[in-house]
Amino acid sequence: MIKEIKLPEIADNVTTATVLDILVSEGDNVDVDDMLAEMESDKASFELPSEYAGVVKEVKVASGDEVKVGQVMFTIDTASDKSGKDDGKQQEQKKEEESEEKEAEQKQEEKEKKAAETEDDSSKTEDEPVGKVSQKEEAQQKPEPKSDGLPASDVPASPAVRRLAREIGVDIKKVKGTGPHDRVMEADVKAFAKKAIQSKPAGAAVGADYDLPDFSKLGPIHREKLDTIRKITARTMAESWQSIPHVFQFDKSDVTELEKFRKNYSKFVEKEGAKLTFTAILLKLTAEALKKFPKFNASLDMKNEEIVYKDFVNIGVAVDTDRGLLVPVIRDADKKSITELSLELNELADKARKKKIMPDQLQGGNFAISNLGGIGGTNFTPIVYRPNVAILGVSRSQMEPVYVDGEFKPRMMLPLSLSYDHRIIDGADGARFLRWLCEAMENPLLTMFK
Repeated sequence: MIKEIKLPEIADNVTTATVLDILVSEGDNVDVDDMLAEMESDKASFELPSEYAGVVKEVKVASGDEVKVGQVMFTIDTASDKSGKDDGKQQEQKKEEESEEKEAEQKQEEKEKKAAETEDDSSKTEDEPVGKVSQKEEAQQKPEPKSDGLPASDVPASPAVRRLAREIGVDIKKVKGTGPHDRVMEADVKAFAKKAIQSKPAGAAVGADYDLPDFSKLGPIHREKLDTIRKITARTMAESWQSIPHVFQFDKSDVTELEKFRKNYSKFVEKEGAKLTFTAILLKLTAEALKKFPKFNASLDMKNEEIVYKDFVNIGVAVDTDRGLLVPVIRDADKKSITELSLELNELADKARKKKIMPDQLQGGNFAISNLGGIGGTNFTPIVYRPNVAILGVSRSQMEPVYVDGEFKPRMMLPLSLSYDHRIIDGADGARFLRWLCEAMENPLLTMFK
């Protein structure tokens, strides 16, 4: 019997996946749970297992193909034995199935042909005289007026309106004026620009209409196709940057004592199979901060003019991989111990780097932490990933002279940067959040009393 292997449901709002690699060929023997293909979707890589044992009859996709959920990718002949040979009965059954498939296809083609003929007939009106051109044909034959027939200088518009059109990238020759004598008004230019943005196809790449100069005239070049992760990152970051008015807040935390604590208690976490890092400790403290400052754990619903407060604390942590930046999500971070957070963070980071992480493990974050301290740098300004409203950037800690109790002392200082959505979070809120977090890192016990 022929069985179909389809792309299964992956995660909420994920409707397609890209084929990274085909792991079998037609005629190969497979068992249940043998891997057929490596897939990638919405920043996650995963393998597609076989649901049946048998012989691969057809491979209906190729590397690089984008596949929809529910689309048939493979067919498995479960009647075949392990040697791949069919006995006489199985061959007969196979022929019958192929015959039934062809017969079904022919019936479907005839059905579609009849439906198309019926549609053509119904589009013609009975009272339309023979030989007379229909209104529809007449409209199609009628030449459309040229939108850019006039030079831009001859379009009736004030200098201020012309300047506005230039600044927002609108061709004023294409704008229909509503003022006296078809004069183009400021509102006409804005309405034209708004319509152009709204009519842009969903998911269209920002900047896709910009033509690069021919760099090959300057010297040798080579091109590489964007992989799935880079395409998704480029699109979502551009959309987030354009839609969110960012504010960036900076501060430093004295983590001298926290570093001593980390070294002293790292052995307890290592016994459980993980490593106690600053990120794990920061995860725990950030979870407490989000409960203290609920706006940072919310989302802004501009369509309904509401703030969506979330009564759960899910925090994404950026992980550097050879395929780009991935952000696994730690769920219910406020309910887990530092040891539990260390273990889960280690496991998710490992899956992300080995292409084993699933799409649902990259979704549902309310807030994000991006730690570049292991690489270096004094500060950076991460982009808020919508629908989140804030993200914390962590840079490299270093020893600095700090004035304490009337004298300069060497202290381990950790630079932090907070990016947030100014539509929902004010500057004072941002400063309070970051200061609370700095003080919590300087003395974690204070969080019990604050």
